[in-house]
Amino acid sequence: MDIDNDRIDAAVLALLWRNLESSGMAWKGFDWASMERLHAHGLISNPVGKAKSVQLTTDGLAKGARLFRDLFTRSAASPETASEE
Repeated sequence: MDIDNDRIDAAVLALLWRNLESSGMAWKGFDWASMERLHAHGLISNPVGKAKSVQLTTDGLAKGARLFRDLFTRSAASPETASEE
């Protein structure tokens, strides 16, 4: 199987953004390899350590919000939305 790590990382970043607490920290219960790649790209704080959460950088916050919208929200014209009305 040819896994697209960029797509996995995009989904992880979007979910980290969605799970931000008021402190700006997100639980880091995702694949370690993906967390390391996100850190290497400057999108999250260092995931290594005893803390159970990470902080998204300014770039990580912006990209995470955009990815969440792109990956996990329905557009107004989508068939799923029309069938729920």
